[in-house]
Amino acid sequence: MSTPAAEPVPMPAKRRVAQLAMLAFAVAIVMFAYANVGLAIDQKIPAGMLGYGLGLGGLMLVAYLVLAKFAPWADPLILPLVTLINGLGLVMIYRLEEAEAFGASASTQLMWTAVGVVMFTVTLIVLRDHRALQRLTYTSGALGLALLVAPLLPFVGKEINGARIWINLGAFSLQPAEFAKLALIVFFAGYLVAKRDVLALAGRRLLFIDLPRARDLGPILIVWGLSLGVLILQKDLGSSLLIFGTFIAMLYVATQRTSWVLIGILLFIGGAILAGMIFEHVHNRFEVFLNPEDPELFQQVGGSEQLMQGLFSLATGKILGTGLGQGHPEMIPLAISDFIFPATGEELGLTGLMALLMLYALLVERGLRTSLAARDPFSKLLAGGLSFILAWQVFIIVGGVTNLIPLTGLVTPFMSQGGSALLANWILIALLVRASDAARQPPPQAIQDEGMTQVFQR
Repeated sequence: MSTPAAEPVPMPAKRRVAQLAMLAFAVAIVMFAYANVGLAIDQKIPAGMLGYGLGLGGLMLVAYLVLAKFAPWADPLILPLVTLINGLGLVMIYRLEEAEAFGASASTQLMWTAVGVVMFTVTLIVLRDHRALQRLTYTSGALGLALLVAPLLPFVGKEINGARIWINLGAFSLQPAEFAKLALIVFFAGYLVAKRDVLALAGRRLLFIDLPRARDLGPILIVWGLSLGVLILQKDLGSSLLIFGTFIAMLYVATQRTSWVLIGILLFIGGAILAGMIFEHVHNRFEVFLNPEDPELFQQVGGSEQLMQGLFSLATGKILGTGLGQGHPEMIPLAISDFIFPATGEELGLTGLMALLMLYALLVERGLRTSLAARDPFSKLLAGGLSFILAWQVFIIVGGVTNLIPLTGLVTPFMSQGGSALLANWILIALLVRASDAARQPPPQAIQDEGMTQVFQR
């Protein structure tokens, strides 16, 4: 008797219904929050609520159908979590638009969300096997470097708010570093899979730690130099910290050597101190971090006023917040981008912010679960890297606006207004979903056993 072909097993119907119900619940929460804003400001339901609700619901239904068709075994929580976070970002941008905050536009953000969902679906349809990316390891590395360097080119690069991280594309501006991070994660995953045995070798032992061999320090020094280059040339502290921190995390996952983490921390601290001593823009960031309330910094150094206004808003929100539509988040500079987190905290309070951070934590946890369940080293590192970079980004921006660490200029994933970060993060979710589908799908033997069981049951 011939062996049955190993065909993909469809997701159980109950699981699909549960996933669709969670997705509908996420959209319902967003619409409830949207109605609250209108009732608080004008004492009536917003006129455009139906359009926003149908738009967001329709987009997520399309994403769900594509996911059910092309990645049926993917983690069912990922898409509802992203939908809820993205939807809450739309609500806050609408709130700021109603307060006539400069540049806020919920309709524009919904348009970028639609483009992001398109990128999500295209990635799932085109990339049927994420392991094919391993063959593009060095191509991805070259692409990532090219995207990082692009803003430094004449006529193309553009400097905004002191950072040269933008390029002009006709009527639009794009942050290529957002997409460079994804390409570099693919490169890091492929490179570390090929070199992990060498990088895991131990050299001399210092106290209780086995240090790596001196000849194996090349990769971490190169990435360290790259991150310093981004910091110095583009004045982009956020991307610098994000790239180097993600590489260290992936290096630890690949080698299980704590020494690499300690070396990475020492290199970063040394580089930050050196850059702070030499470059004024780095020094100013540390000055704002150490003395944000200094009146002189309000006049001389950018960032101090934004930070203090954000801290005042968080203090105003207290535990339960002022309520959606009942605060003054428009008083926070850059509330639609860098400081949307404290703007949210003023109206939702500490309770709302903890719930929001829990959503991010669940999303990262599902990504790390995918990394643990992956069956090959490349998938483990890719899923782990994607999860780490999302977690790092949330930590860096939340730490910056709460004065836990110096301000970096990153945006809150899926919430801040802007197209570059939103598109890149939707592609990140598509890669994570693809890796999750491969990790959770039953192996061929289980498929064969299920077929035989059905035969015997008949």
